Amino acid sequence: MAPRTRRHRRPATTALAALAAATLAIPLLSACGAVEKAMDCAKTATSVVNAVDKLQQAADNSLTDPQKAEQALDNIDTNLKKLSKDAHDPELSKAIDKTNNGIKAARKDLDNHKAPDIQPIVDGTSAMTKICTPG
Repeated sequence: MAPRTRRHRRPATTALAALAAATLAIPLLSACGAVEKAMDCAKTATSVVNAVDKLQQAADNSLTDPQKAEQALDNIDTNLKKLSKDAHDPELSKAIDKTNNGIKAARKDLDNHKAPDIQPIVDGTSAMTKICTPG
């Protein structure tokens, strides 16, 4: 059995902090449609980042409890569907696609009884954070 390595949780935590700050700041800017859309993007992206954080925790134990990793992937998938419904920004669509591809690869790893590589998912959500954070 290969030695387990601890995954770093800093990217998801940093992304979560940035999105939380953006979510709090957006209502102060204006009530126009573009700001409301950005706020929806930030809220949904925050949900995705929270789900990725749970996935990182579950991935550490995925060989002994793959069900938790599957549930975390399902949660990310659900939130991405909400976000992609209103994604008219090509960069956001690209980030969503990158994250979806990472989810597919992680599911394949779990099906093959391997610890999932979640870095593509983290990278995709980091890109979403940059896109959904105003300023």
